[in-house]
Amino acid sequence: MSANKGSWAPPEGEDSMSEKILRKTRESLLVPIGLGGCVVVAACRIYRLKAHGSTKMSTHLIHTRVAAQACAVGAIMLGAVYTMYRDYIKRTAQDAGEK
Repeated sequence: MSANKGSWAPPEGEDSMSEKILRKTRESLLVPIGLGGCVVVAACRIYRLKAHGSTKMSTHLIHTRVAAQACAVGAIMLGAVYTMYRDYIKRTAQDAGEK
């Protein structure tokens, strides 16, 4: 079998990784916002690692993980609240306006 190992392409009919990411971003904007928030929080906490003083490394890493998870969970909660607003409150107001 002589396959070109220098470049890999997905089989026909499947999206590439960048196309999948763009499609998911269009479907739900809060996913990349949550991921970006996790990265920013982790980067800030790692940068602050230099000035952590007498704090143990394990404690500092646990605090970093908790802050990053809080950012991700916050994005999920915002998405859930927005979806509930869009599906129930906004739709109910439109139905009442039509009557």
